[in-house]
Amino acid sequence: MHVNGMTIRRFATAASAARALALHLSRCLHQQPQLTLGLPTGRTPIPLYRELAVLHARNAVDFAGVSTFNLDEFVGVAGSAPESYRAFMERHLFSQVNIDPRRVHFLNGAASDAADECRRYERQIARAGGLDLLILGLGTNGHIGFNEPGAWETSPTRMVRLDHLTRHDATKDFQGEDDVPYRAITMGVGSIFKARTVYLMAWGQHKAHIVQQAIEGDISTSVPASFLQKHPNVKVILDK
Repeated sequence: MHVNGMTIRRFATAASAARALALHLSRCLHQQPQLTLGLPTGRTPIPLYRELAVLHARNAVDFAGVSTFNLDEFVGVAGSAPESYRAFMERHLFSQVNIDPRRVHFLNGAASDAADECRRYERQIARAGGLDLLILGLGTNGHIGFNEPGAWETSPTRMVRLDHLTRHDATKDFQGEDDVPYRAITMGVGSIFKARTVYLMAWGQHKAHIVQQAIEGDISTSVPASFLQKHPNVKVILDK
């Protein structure tokens, strides 16, 4: 199924969708073992990472040559902190597969100069040859990465102020909502657009309305994911 230039695939459940995407990624890695991947955090990718770990345990996927760049990180959170996205990725994927730690890249939320850190990350992605494949979750307010409503189409990697809904959704990873940082650093919409292929994932009835806005609605800064309608190679993976 195609909508506004996007390829849409629907599955009965989030688990079956994640399994299909994991199998597809394993085939991609077999064909191109040195893929450069952009990876998300949050609740949405957990089923995908679980399926990739299962495939690796069966020797069905090899991460030895893969390079990764994570989308974002909270400002003021060091990579060693249990709330960090570095720690999240270690728990849910990297400790389960044979990825080379030297090929794993993150934004440093504790950097003393956030703007300089963002420029460094853009240069690092460019030196790696760009992102072959970028996986995104879809926030309940339409954000991709931490590009909140109001984000502009050409935005680079940068520091952003987090929307109240985003902070509320992140509460489960912290002691309480008051502990969730107000700012983050993220690949921008413009950075995301440089990826050669983009996969957008969304699960659950509570995401149905924002999915509809993102893929069928008008392209608008109020729904940053809607900008993906203009990307030449986007695949949307949904549950029923």
